[in-house]
Amino acid sequence: MQADAVVLDIDGVLVDVADSYRRAIIETVELVHGDTIEKAEIQQFKDAGGFNNDWELTYAVALYVLASEEQMDLDVEAFTDRIAERGGGLDAAAAVVDTAVSEEASDRVRRDWNPEHLRDVFQQLYLGADLYADLEGNQADLDAPGFIHDEPVILESATIDALESYPLGIVTGRPAAEADIAQRRVNLDLPTDRRFTMDDWEGGKPHPHALTTLAEQFDAESVVFVGDTLDDVKTATNAAEADPDREYHGVGVLTGGLTGEEGRRKFEDVGARAVLGSVNDLPGLLDK
Repeated sequence: MQADAVVLDIDGVLVDVADSYRRAIIETVELVHGDTIEKAEIQQFKDAGGFNNDWELTYAVALYVLASEEQMDLDVEAFTDRIAERGGGLDAAAAVVDTAVSEEASDRVRRDWNPEHLRDVFQQLYLGADLYADLEGNQADLDAPGFIHDEPVILESATIDALESYPLGIVTGRPAAEADIAQRRVNLDLPTDRRFTMDDWEGGKPHPHALTTLAEQFDAESVVFVGDTLDDVKTATNAAEADPDREYHGVGVLTGGLTGEEGRRKFEDVGARAVLGSVNDLPGLLDK
């Protein structure tokens, strides 16, 4: 695969977030509402699209739990299928609830649904009391050690060395401060003007703005974008449509929620140019 520049996602690509962000989603909803979904079911929300922001995914899971308590007759698969049919994301999840329960039940769901509180609990669980105080500026109510410390590094130093010959960028759904922490953990020192985080643009993936902006900045004719979700690959295909004078290659890795042959098939179905076992296989692909 020919490439003039390489852009990487963070979660599920540079670090493993199964026991951090994904655990925070599950346990936040459990703490706030007394019920939750299985960790494996998070991927069904991711596959529905529009959930690059894990706070919004948490809000959607909370909607599902609250609506289920109101006798919504949908399992997670059916619920997320309907979200996908409506274009993905939190607004679609809310619309599915509105059509799946009575108007009175929907009103009760909205009354009990508090995204601001869910975000606050999520951040305390994910960051832990000390980091929460530093980054959020508030004292924690929960004595949590912080799931952020349970993020094994995926990116190997040899891979960083092999990619040094390419202009390298990052496009992530993390807030900037949390992206800084992950980059330090993997020893990937990139200037902020080569990175897009949640704080840098509102669109989020799969909107192509961040990727096309980096491509222009790198003056690259061909860009490889590596991610662990279907929205990551869709970001590359959307960039190709928005910027037809350049080539954009979406590459999926099987170190996030998508794994095995089923994960490979799902990536290929949305236009992945390649599917790798991990980001550490990327240099070999580019060398070819």
